[in-house]
Amino acid sequence: MAYGSPSQPEEIPAYFADIREGRPVSQEAVDELTERYRRIGGRSPLDEITEAQRAGLQRELGLPVFVGMKHWRPRIAEAVEAALEGGAGTLVGLVLAPHYSRLSIAGYRERLENALEGRAELVFVESWHDYGPFLDVLSDRVRGFDGHVVFTAHSLPARILQDGDPYRDQLLETSRLVAERAGLPANDLDHKLGWSFAFQSASSTGEPWLGPDVLEELERLAANGVRRVLICPVGFVSDHLEILWDLDIEARERAAELGLELDRIQSLNDDPAFLRALAGVVQKALPVPSEA
Repeated sequence: MAYGSPSQPEEIPAYFADIREGRPVSQEAVDELTERYRRIGGRSPLDEITEAQRAGLQRELGLPVFVGMKHWRPRIAEAVEAALEGGAGTLVGLVLAPHYSRLSIAGYRERLENALEGRAELVFVESWHDYGPFLDVLSDRVRGFDGHVVFTAHSLPARILQDGDPYRDQLLETSRLVAERAGLPANDLDHKLGWSFAFQSASSTGEPWLGPDVLEELERLAANGVRRVLICPVGFVSDHLEILWDLDIEARERAAELGLELDRIQSLNDDPAFLRALAGVVQKALPVPSEA
């Protein structure tokens, strides 16, 4: 399962309305989102990438794999119906986001359970943030970088911390484990090396969101004499708006203003090593067949 993205500019208002789930959407907000899509080429490549991930995962597993989108088409409910029509007795629910939060992953599970209505067994993967093969794919992308690495993920409202939500802790754990595997030095601004974590893509909702924001982190690094930065978005597994706009355009423009040399890792997309890791996540979740 993935978040979903409009396939053409004309679909942006309906897509935005779906995300807002009945809450009012201003024309200004729609125009701003439309402009961001225009700046990345008119549309997000998420649909094509997710289909490539689906096909690759199906090859790795030798099992049918279906795509369901949280906020666009094909819907999660459509994927459920397709699986059941194919005779599925057990469904494994896997969100293409490694870290659990009740504000994100729990919503996918709710949609999946509502669509399934108990018609088959459900095995739901809540988190795979510390799965070794996934960490290895990321560590290979940052190993040997001669500069400072900033790990990022989508921000969420800060109120989740009051409820004991594990999202931030899981993100920090992923970042630490990747840094250890890659042999990154401890954060040491005196030597202009090391790593840190920052959030990105916060929304303007009138409430505090988790920080620091990546743009603030770039300012901090520049003020401490860092000149080379590599961004590793550990919370995302595909190229889409939050990568192509928030990092490749907005963060790069800010870095240029600060005199920073900024790059980011290649997104995981349908990298065969990543698809093997995803297959391992599913295989771990699948129930062990009982012996006859």
